[in-house]
Amino acid sequence: MPDAADIKLRIEAAIPGARAEVEDWTGGGDHFRATVTAPAFAGLSRIEQHRLVYGVFGGEIGGPIHALSLTTISE
Repeated sequence: MPDAADIKLRIEAAIPGARAEVEDWTGGGDHFRATVTAPAFAGLSRIEQHRLVYGVFGGEIGGPIHALSLTTISE
């Protein structure tokens, strides 16, 4: 099961130039909150930005990562 540090590293590795702040929202290891800032978000709708981040985790969302609440910021 991934932890907040793993999620942060994976987002930053998958999205060029991304900076992520991730916290375990409930302390249970399956609900996370992340703020992701990336130049790759420029010109994308909020939904497209979120899909880009969720795509990093594929089938893990709704499984080991039960919830990932996102705030995305374009640079």
